[in-house]
Amino acid sequence: MRNLNPSSPHAHGFLCSVLTLALAAGCASDGQFVRDDGRERNVILFIGDGMGVSTVTAARIFAGQAAGLAGEEHSLAFETFPHLALVKTYNSNQQVPDSAGTATAMYTGQKTRAGVISVGPEARRRNCTEALAHPLTTIRDIAKSRGRAVGIVTTARVTHATPAALYAHSPEREWESDRFLPEADHAAGCRDIASQLANVEPGGLDIVLGGGRQEFLGSDRGGTRRKADDDLVREWLDGAANRRYVTTAAELHALAPDDEVLGIFGDGHLSYIAERAAVTTEPTLPEMTAAAIDRLAGEDGFFLMVEGGRIDHGHHDGKPGYALLETVEFARAVEVALAKVDLDETLILVTADHSHVLTIGGYPVRGNPILGLVVENDGHGETRREPSLAADGQPYTTLGYANGPGAPVNGVRPLPATGIEGVYQALIPRIDTNLDGSIDTDDSHGGEDVALYAIGAGSDAVSGVIEQNLVFDIMMKAFGWQAGD
Repeated sequence: MRNLNPSSPHAHGFLCSVLTLALAAGCASDGQFVRDDGRERNVILFIGDGMGVSTVTAARIFAGQAAGLAGEEHSLAFETFPHLALVKTYNSNQQVPDSAGTATAMYTGQKTRAGVISVGPEARRRNCTEALAHPLTTIRDIAKSRGRAVGIVTTARVTHATPAALYAHSPEREWESDRFLPEADHAAGCRDIASQLANVEPGGLDIVLGGGRQEFLGSDRGGTRRKADDDLVREWLDGAANRRYVTTAAELHALAPDDEVLGIFGDGHLSYIAERAAVTTEPTLPEMTAAAIDRLAGEDGFFLMVEGGRIDHGHHDGKPGYALLETVEFARAVEVALAKVDLDETLILVTADHSHVLTIGGYPVRGNPILGLVVENDGHGETRREPSLAADGQPYTTLGYANGPGAPVNGVRPLPATGIEGVYQALIPRIDTNLDGSIDTDDSHGGEDVALYAIGAGSDAVSGVIEQNLVFDIMMKAFGWQAGD
C-alpha cells in the first residue's frame, strides 16, 4: 500500500478517489467503487484507547503474573497475530494526538485536527461554519452504501470521541450533549453528538452498545441536556419500527435477529473493571462484543468497531492498575471475536488510537510484581531482599508517568503508591481547564507510534511503519473495494 504524506495533494487525490460519497469529503465525483469480489466480507476494528506499547507490555506481564507465571513470557491474544505494523498517530495540527483526530483518521482516511469529529483539517476547532463546509465520509457511510451492517461497541459513552467519529460530524468533541453547544452554533446548523446519533437514518447503525445515557436526557430524567424534558432515546425509538433500546445485560442477551439496537448501560462511562460491583446489570466488553457479532453475522457482511475506552481513562487518572485490568479485558474481547468469526472472510485489526506517558523502568528482577516496588539483583545476579532506593532515599515503582496526578507536591516525593488502586508517581504536574471551567490534573497522551496487529482476510496488507489514516485503506481493501480509473 502507498505510504502517502496525508497532507500532500497526491494523498488527498488518492483518498478522495476511494470515496463514493463525494459530498461529505469535498472530493472530486469521478471516483467510484468498481469491484466487490465478496471474498472478504467483514472487518472488525478493535481500538484500545490509549493502549500504547508500554501498556501492552505491562498488561502482558500483569496477565501472566495473575496466571501464576513470571509474566514476561506471557502473550495477550492479539500479540500472536501474524501481521504487525507501527502506526504514526500525530494529528494534522498536533504532534501528540487526541482521540477525536485519531479516530477520524482511521475511519475516513484523512488526518485532521485534534478535537474535531470527522471534519476535515480545513475546519478549525469549535468553528461551526467551517465544520459544516468540510464534513468527511466515514467507513460507516461507505459500508452502508454497499449494503453492509455496522456496529459500535465501547466501554465509554457512545457519544465519546472514538465511537462518535463513526456517525457524527462536529468541530468540538465535547459537544456530546447540547450542554456546551453555543446557541449561535446551533442556529448555524451544528448539532450535538447525541442528537446526531438519535437522528441517524433508519438502518444507519445496526447495533450501538456502551454508556452515556446522561447525554440523551434532560434534567427531569437525570441527564445533562438543556431542555429538562428532552428524551433523545424516545426520539431514536420513534425513528423506525424495529428499534429496541436495552439497558441491562439480560436484555442484551434477548435480542431479536432483526432489531436495530441501542444499548446504554450507564449514565456515564461504563464501570472500571476494578470498580465493578459483584452484582451488576452492566455487560462486560466481551459480552457486548459477542452480542454485536451475533447481531451482525446474519447480514451480508459487516463492519464492527470495538473500543476498550477505559484503558485511556485509567492512565489519565494515573492508575496503571486500572488501565492494565481494562487491557486484559479488551484482550478477552478479541478472543471472543476470534472464536466467533471465520478468518477466511473476516479481517480483525487490533490497535490503539494513541499512547500514554506510561514508563517501565528501573532494573527489577525477573517476575517482580509489575504493580510493585522495584527490587533489583545484587552484584551476583541474585534477588535482593529489600526494594531498591532512589537518591532521595525512597523506594520507587517499575511503572510511572512522565506527567499526571501523581507528580510530587512542592517537590517532595512521598512513599510511592502501589497496587491496583494506586495513583502512581509522575514527574511533571500538569493542569487542564475543561469547557465547564473545572480543572483536572490528568496525565497526557503519548506521541510515539502504536502497534497495529492483524489477522484474517486482508491482514497481509499490515506491515512496516504507516500513517494512521492508512488503516482506512487497509479496511477498504479487505472489503474488496477498489477505486475506479
